[in-house]
Amino acid sequence: MPRMINQHQTSAARFQRRLLLRCFIGFVLTASSLAAQNPKPKEYELKAVYLFNFARLAAWPDTAGSSKSESFAICVLGEDPFGPFLDAVISGENIGGRAVVARRISDPRDAASCRVLYVSSSEETRLKQILTTLNKARVLTVSDMPQFSQRGGMIQFVADNNKIRFEVNLKNTSDSGLTLSSELLKVAVAVITSPPPGD
Repeated sequence: MPRMINQHQTSAARFQRRLLLRCFIGFVLTASSLAAQNPKPKEYELKAVYLFNFARLAAWPDTAGSSKSESFAICVLGEDPFGPFLDAVISGENIGGRAVVARRISDPRDAASCRVLYVSSSEETRLKQILTTLNKARVLTVSDMPQFSQRGGMIQFVADNNKIRFEVNLKNTSDSGLTLSSELLKVAVAVITSPPPGD
């Protein structure tokens, strides 16, 4: 009997993962236009969902955070545009058996314990320093600042016909030892695979 229960739970977990993945892809492809009257709450509510799903659809080397007692941290560096939205999205969730938590940090050196790092636009003037600090840290970096994915970042939010979409710099991601799901790459508006000319 215990074996049957375990098999049922495993099957249910797989079904739930597939369902969440389908929902996310559908969400990306049919995301509604931002409300012009009140764009910020709507925009960052959607981006909080994206952050969580980026985390679900990325893979880290086995050596990163090997203890399952450790939390899976999604961090925000700089001014927090999400407010309670990010906390609400990840409440009660886990990835790879680790509880997902949200952290707000001000020092890029604190990002070494993060799995996903959203770099706020407030940090644009020190972006180069931040990315240098994170070099080889195996942290998935995300931002909506202009040219982020071409300046060393991994995933950049972009506007596409008044919808929130994203582009991926696959070279920056793989250079840090991270792997992104092919399903995630399919719904990106652009996938950069080589450095810009002159680099």
